Amino acid sequence: MTIKDYIIEHYAGHADGAPLFADGFDGAILGICPVSFRVIYSRNKCIYILVDSDNLTVDEAIDYLEYNTFSAYVGEYTPIFIEDFNWL
Repeated sequence: MTIKDYIIEHYAGHADGAPLFADGFDGAILGICPVSFRVIYSRNKCIYILVDSDNLTVDEAIDYLEYNTFSAYVGEYTPIFIEDFNWL
């Protein structure tokens, strides 16, 4: 069972519309906030997923994610992207 499967099994249905996931970044999921039902992702893992899958440089991946993912608001259950201090 993946962490995403676990979150869906144990937290789906606890709040209307929760949880929300960032497509393509399952490998960057760290967990879920049990209070807000927001999925928590590692920013650095998201960056490396794009570097590996889309052949982007680190700077290109950061620029893309800052504009399209990290700053996106998709409602009350928008995922949280944290700096986990695993420096690039």
